[in-house]
Amino acid sequence: MYTTAELVQAIEQNDIAAVEKILAGNPMLVNARTDNGISMLMLAQYYGRTEIVKSLVAHNAQLDLYDASAIGDTERAMGWLAMQPNLANAFSPDGFTPLGLASFFGHLDIVNALLMYHADPNIAANNAMHVAPLHSAVAGNHYEVAAKLIEAGANVNAVQADGFTPLMGAAQNGNLQIVQLLLEHGADVNARVDKNAAQFANMTALDFAKQGNHTASIALLESHGAN
Repeated sequence: MYTTAELVQAIEQNDIAAVEKILAGNPMLVNARTDNGISMLMLAQYYGRTEIVKSLVAHNAQLDLYDASAIGDTERAMGWLAMQPNLANAFSPDGFTPLGLASFFGHLDIVNALLMYHADPNIAANNAMHVAPLHSAVAGNHYEVAAKLIEAGANVNAVQADGFTPLMGAAQNGNLQIVQLLLEHGADVNARVDKNAAQFANMTALDFAKQGNHTASIALLESHGAN
């Protein structure tokens, strides 16, 4: 009989043939979870295993709101919200809100649905990362999601672990469009990473842009007073 550990390994190794074989031998594993409570579907999504995600769905994986928000299943997400609207601001086993997950993976329709059900764009993850949904949208380079979150009241100067701001993330990615968006909505151009941070101590958005040699972002930041 196949085990959860074997399915996890197949997902990590992006071995779709092994996943299919394991699920054929032990169909119940499609709804198994890791020791940390992460579903197989979410694990596959985190690893970017698109074909494995499709396989798990085809094998009738039971999606909760977090899974649906992460993979972009708007119909199932709406179903959960209609039944349990309080879940809009609840935390997944690893500490992310549905809005944070939908934002990171760029699912604008689900972001809109969650906001309609009063998801708070300023609730950060209750884990060590402490990322707000706007951090997540920026990390994924999802301009439209970032713009929607700001429209809904997201704090453009929210800080995650070590004082990292969305503007720093956009500058690090060299995403000129998102850098512009954040600056237009009052992002602090000279905010710094905490001086005691293990990585990037005291760095600013400009430092991140220079580190990546993102010349257009450098020029834009400097034109807004970065120093």
